[in-house]
Amino acid sequence: MEKAILMTEPENAIFDTADFLARAGLGRRIVKLKPKHVFFSQGYPADAVFYLQKGRAKITVVSEKGKEATITLLSAGDFVGEESIAGAVGLRLATAVAITACTALKIERSEMIRVMHKEHAFSDLFLKFLLARSMRTQADLVDQLFNSSEKRLARILLLMAEFGKPGEPETLIPLITQETLADMIGTTRSRVSFFMNRFRKMGLIDYNGRIRVHKSLLNVVLHDQLPDHNAEKPPIVDVPKVSAKQAKHRQGEQK
Repeated sequence: MEKAILMTEPENAIFDTADFLARAGLGRRIVKLKPKHVFFSQGYPADAVFYLQKGRAKITVVSEKGKEATITLLSAGDFVGEESIAGAVGLRLATAVAITACTALKIERSEMIRVMHKEHAFSDLFLKFLLARSMRTQADLVDQLFNSSEKRLARILLLMAEFGKPGEPETLIPLITQETLADMIGTTRSRVSFFMNRFRKMGLIDYNGRIRVHKSLLNVVLHDQLPDHNAEKPPIVDVPKVSAKQAKHRQGEQK
């Protein structure tokens, strides 16, 4: 009887999501990457999902003509490579590259699918992540369509500093080139350099190799407090009020 009880205890054990994502085990292992090393490359088989435990990374895509663009940034607590569990095994749609030294849990596709089906706590966590990423992608699209390149740069710097996340923001952001920032906001490196110098003169950021973001940069995104002419609004012309009788008279004249 005691032996039977011991054998059934693992089946009844409470699943610990944090422990699952922190340790190696069946179908998963810890990987460590140096800066500029890749988690996976565009066009290779999508056979695993990564959970970023420490560090910062980016996702890039390369067009058929060889032009590379950075489409999003990753930080600790993010999953990457989730396309590997969508239907049959396909190919990677992008490349994931470490920006800083990274530690990640590599979860094989079959193990990822198994634990999602079996453990509701894990599938709930993963679903919340997917929804958050979808909302982030939508916000990125709105930002690209409606905001100026200067405001888009301010938003990217704030996201890299993790303003808005629980806890204190990491005001000193990882090393990133102006070319990468230009790719992300859809402008040129010279424009990024111009905006960065202007932000620094306004006391919104400091940088000497590494960029330090100040909370005041939020004013650029939230309150449109941009410098010089960018802060100006188009003048609103007062339109004289016209009575219904005058409007009817004018319509008669036009006929």
